[in-house]
Amino acid sequence: MVRTLVIFFFLTVSVALQAQQTTDTPRPGEGISAFLERNGRPSRTYYRDFLRLNEKTLKGKQELRLGVKYILPPLREKVDASAGDSKPQTLEEPLFGKKLRKVNVKGNSLEGACFYIVSGHGGPDPGAIGRVGRHELHEDEYAYDVALRLARNLMEEGATVRIIIQDKKDGIRDDHYLKNSKRETCMGDDIPLNQVARLQQRCDKINGLYAKDRKRYKYCRSIFLHVDSRGKGEQIDVFFYHAPGSAMGERLARGMKNLFQQKYDRHQPKRGFEGTVSARKLYVLLHSTPPALYVELGNIQNTADQRRFVLSDNRQALANWMRDGLINDFKK
Repeated sequence: MVRTLVIFFFLTVSVALQAQQTTDTPRPGEGISAFLERNGRPSRTYYRDFLRLNEKTLKGKQELRLGVKYILPPLREKVDASAGDSKPQTLEEPLFGKKLRKVNVKGNSLEGACFYIVSGHGGPDPGAIGRVGRHELHEDEYAYDVALRLARNLMEEGATVRIIIQDKKDGIRDDHYLKNSKRETCMGDDIPLNQVARLQQRCDKINGLYAKDRKRYKYCRSIFLHVDSRGKGEQIDVFFYHAPGSAMGERLARGMKNLFQQKYDRHQPKRGFEGTVSARKLYVLLHSTPPALYVELGNIQNTADQRRFVLSDNRQALANWMRDGLINDFKK
């Protein structure tokens, strides 16, 4: 009789708990973050709780299916912003420089996303070199400035960002002609001069971080930023590479190219946009594990393209457009 009462008690509790659970079905095109935000549960804590509650339904794919009822995490009481358990609204990243080191988290469009931002060359290798009068334009300096601006943009939208190539002194700069240095490191490690060793070093950094990050974040992407060098008379648009056979890398590249096309149509409607997407067997694309996008920002030898790098507003626009492209891809 006692055993029967115990079983009845646990069944009653189980039914009561199930009755308290709130469920909902996703709308077409909704990812987990958008689904939770629509249901008033936007933070990373809710995201982790959601994965735990729906582990069997998701089956590890972390993708929502139409027509399936998913359990929503219980709503939590609001806490004081000064409480230790609350999500900080201001982050700090010294690499951005003294004036911009504090980052206000403005939105949650990229919560649950992790990015590895890699500016090309650095340390003993300046990359491509262009010239404007007596000034030398070094690829590594301009790619690094755009990389920092992009990283800051992503952090403002709630993303976790790993800045792979670092210069502790430079920060985000608004100068036309960025001073050249060899201070850059690969997350604190000296950058080798040998090309293969240099590229493998940054791949090893990314892969080591990704091995842990992939367990915490549903979306991880590597972004490699470079500046091309061609003939002075050849003006080129931004173009995008992905690894051969990488469906997610290709989707990101095509989405980014389409967004840049829209931006050019809006801001320079008579100019047109001729940026391209292609698969390339580049070392970093073949040897880094997360889906990756490789971006060539223009021709550092061409006078018209140089304005894309020399003007800080243009460098910021590149970072803003890439942020928007990454948000679009993340939502998919």
